Amino acid sequence: MEELRELYQQIILEHYRNPRNFGELPEATHRAEGHNPLCGDRLEVALRIEEGRITEIRFRGSGCAISQASASVMTTLVKGKTMAEAEALCERFQRIVTGKEPPNSELDLLDAFAGVREFPSRVKCATLGWHTLRAALQQVPETVTTE
Repeated sequence: MEELRELYQQIILEHYRNPRNFGELPEATHRAEGHNPLCGDRLEVALRIEEGRITEIRFRGSGCAISQASASVMTTLVKGKTMAEAEALCERFQRIVTGKEPPNSELDLLDAFAGVREFPSRVKCATLGWHTLRAALQQVPETVTTE
């Protein structure tokens, strides 16, 4: 179990140091901003959706390692998914980080964040990107917060 926890920590650090899909997406069809007032994390998620499928996704912003790594993982997992599949991933991630769903026995990128459930203030950091994704999918015009 300790080896798995160490592997998950490595995944989080790798996504923080080398975020996937980081940057601007000028041709976005959906966009939202998110803010975690507790620790100051700010993100923008931009999507290009064609025929109900996320064909491109980018995020940008600043924040702690957990929020940045979680947003990076989120972009890799939802790219190519339908809007409904992306919503389902948002719900599953929320259940994992809040302890309502146990981690899989198989290696799963979402499970890398299961440990944040032990630190309630970090749950908000981990979920910021996912809340912002949901707002972008639903085209919520105001900034979403984790409060």
